[in-house]
Amino acid sequence: MTKIVLFENIHASSHAVFQAAGYTDIVTHASALSSDALLSELRTANVVGIRSRTQLTRERLEVAENLQAIGCFCIGTNQVDLGAAMHRGIPVFNAPFSNTRSVAELVLAEAILLLRRIPEKNARVHLGHWDKTASGAYEARGKTLGIIGYGNIGGQVGTLAESLGMRVIFYDIDAKLPLGNARQTPDLATLLIESDVVTLHVPATRTTENMINADTLAQMKKGAMLINASRGTVVDIDALHVALQSGQVGGAAIDVFPVEPRSPDEPLRSPLVNMPNVILTPHIGGSTMEAQENIGREVAEKLVNFLVHGATKGAVNFPELPVSPREEGATRILHVHRNVPGALATLNNLFAEHGLNIASQSLQTREDIGYVLTDLMGGPVDAALEDLRKHSFTVRVERFRN
Repeated sequence: MTKIVLFENIHASSHAVFQAAGYTDIVTHASALSSDALLSELRTANVVGIRSRTQLTRERLEVAENLQAIGCFCIGTNQVDLGAAMHRGIPVFNAPFSNTRSVAELVLAEAILLLRRIPEKNARVHLGHWDKTASGAYEARGKTLGIIGYGNIGGQVGTLAESLGMRVIFYDIDAKLPLGNARQTPDLATLLIESDVVTLHVPATRTTENMINADTLAQMKKGAMLINASRGTVVDIDALHVALQSGQVGGAAIDVFPVEPRSPDEPLRSPLVNMPNVILTPHIGGSTMEAQENIGREVAEKLVNFLVHGATKGAVNFPELPVSPREEGATRILHVHRNVPGALATLNNLFAEHGLNIASQSLQTREDIGYVLTDLMGGPVDAALEDLRKHSFTVRVERFRN
């Protein structure tokens, strides 16, 4: 029986998808586990579902001898060693679209709150001050929103901002088709100089690490606002703290941090804590009921398509094969191998030696890994699978349930 282990309070919508496909052995955990407890679960799991706190390193994946697939029930996948998973024949799936609206709405709300100086006004009312001055408070209409990273979320942020009458510009390393009246800037400096609000929507990579630093903050329009709901490594927090104190940056809203608390009761340690012109949120950009329900369903469906059909469409680290119907009466075999010359010919010759006929076959490669799905007709396949497992080019071979 396939054992599915879900960590970090993944939405129950995922359970419905698994159960509808006949997978009923589902173990759930409300949070990330300690290292020892995590390793214990990994040793027996066939499928693992995580969010952002569970770290699946190379060392942890090595103990997961039965692991067939990983689902990241979120957008990011940097909590998984993707290369190590690929070389163990384990596809990793995520949800790149399901929470885009939730993040976009939060960003736009924070832009309005910062422009109106609501964080400061709110704090002063709680402290007994009734400050009704309009000084430093502005409408969003007519202001320029600069979007760094014009992907799924960045594009939605721009569309929503235009509906408020904001002027939208964006910077992306790739040429992108603008939505609405948005305009792509030729470089980052141009965006920073022109924007009243800058919002970040980039992945965590070596090139984006601390891309917002003392130098880039100095290029921003004086008093402009900064929003980061992307990845914690993108902003140099100490440099931002200095820029906020000096007034170079007028306010900030930060949802992600370089080091985040590992439990609900652990406080955030950051120089931005208690700054009156800063909104701090606990990595909740995609944390709405709608988004979590959609994410649960989307990732679970990808995992089920892999378990049932061998489909890897949408995998972030693996050769991609779409869902394909199985030939009537055939046995479907999954084979992951080192991408070397003659691998497919060797595979098919071995099938022939065991008297197995190929009804259909699909192959895709990625880097040094090849992935083949084969529907076989003929006698028992067990002996052929045993021979394949012994072969030097085989990474993983599995027989799908009929």
